Amino acid sequence: MNQQLTILVVDDEPRMVDEIEEFLQAQKFNVLTAYNPDQALEIMKNNTVDIAILDIRLPGMSGIELLQKLKKIQPLVEVIMISGHGDMSTVIDAMRQGAVDYFPKPFRLTEIYKAIVRTQRFIHLTEELQTVKTNRDVLSKMLLDHIGVQLIGNSSAVKDLIGMMSRVAQTPSTSVLIMGESGTGKELVAHGIHYLSKRSTNKFYSVNCSAIPETLFESEFFGHKKGAFTGADSEKQGWFEIADKGTLFLDEISDLPLIQQAKLLRVLEEKKVSKLGSRQINNVDVRVIAASNKDLELMVDEQKFRSDLFHRLGIFIIKIPPLREHKEDIPILVEYYLKRTANNMEKNVNKVHPKVIELLKSYSFPGNIRELRNIIERAVIYCDGDVLTTDHIQLSWSKKMDQSPVFPSNHSENTSENGLNLEENEMELISKAMELAESNKAKAAMLLGISWQSLDRRMKKFGME
Repeated sequence: MNQQLTILVVDDEPRMVDEIEEFLQAQKFNVLTAYNPDQALEIMKNNTVDIAILDIRLPGMSGIELLQKLKKIQPLVEVIMISGHGDMSTVIDAMRQGAVDYFPKPFRLTEIYKAIVRTQRFIHLTEELQTVKTNRDVLSKMLLDHIGVQLIGNSSAVKDLIGMMSRVAQTPSTSVLIMGESGTGKELVAHGIHYLSKRSTNKFYSVNCSAIPETLFESEFFGHKKGAFTGADSEKQGWFEIADKGTLFLDEISDLPLIQQAKLLRVLEEKKVSKLGSRQINNVDVRVIAASNKDLELMVDEQKFRSDLFHRLGIFIIKIPPLREHKEDIPILVEYYLKRTANNMEKNVNKVHPKVIELLKSYSFPGNIRELRNIIERAVIYCDGDVLTTDHIQLSWSKKMDQSPVFPSNHSENTSENGLNLEENEMELISKAMELAESNKAKAAMLLGISWQSLDRRMKKFGME
């Protein structure tokens, strides 16, 4: 544990100050001393202090008043109170004002040491949390300024993600492989790494590998000279050349054919490209960030993806968790997308009914954050008031209709002889779903495995409104 804390000891008893100072110096702390509030305030103005040990009774000012003034000068300073005259109300007041511990005199110096160690751990935790918050705020601002979106979330999963992005961004050329389901924000993470890095002033170029015809692979990646092939009417820059000194983002890298994977690997290893129709070899300085929503390790085992390319791309791997694994972020995501969508549509939808959050947290989100964004956008379209309710929420379930919940049926006398009256069975299913969902159409639609609009149409058709 780092012992280089600076500790200020303030007491009007010189013997007490000397004893504490001598003991703490022996523990390798940097110790400053004061015998009255004025001296303490002067020290705080000229030195960074981690922990202050204050006597409650001081000449001209109480220790609690001094605590308040010290916090104004250095808000992050932690305070331990000591006193031979304190009562419980004084202790409570000190804690309310921000003191982290209290010791009545006489006390053992080892007790003070243990309190300092506890406080030191708290200081380190506070610094780490502040670093995460600062990184998130900086990253969000950069993304908002450059691409108009932000990285949102307060969960430990999002904090860990930001930590990994910040760490790898500091390395200038390390290849990064981002893995995650569709809709988790892989390109957003790639943008974040780019804008946190020293390459941020240069080009970020995004390529969808699934959209590249095999015949145009070399021309697109490496460029071509005029006349290199039929239709090459002019010289063309390749993507590596365009992204030189910047970042090349290869989305859906798993869709790249094996023969093209070998060509890509060679460029990544040699950092050199040659245009089609040219013998000239050019050096390229590009950080490559690849992304996939498929399990590349499984594809390597199945010999559908080159092992050497996987290890070359995956020097640093970031796995983005699906939304269902950090549902505590749903409220803040809903608030963000609601405000953004309502502003874009110039609608006064500014509140969310608590039942909406309950409903969304019960959903598995196969489409992840992208799906949540679309759900909120549709809901705002349907909403005519200022409050978003479950009636406005339409969830797209991945289940097929034949996997929908089946409810017990008691056919009425009007049911056809073979029991296959479609309308009556459908009406009965809807009634059962609405009963189980307590008349909430959105939940009933979920139970039936259909959309909210589909249920609404059926209910109107059967006069069940």
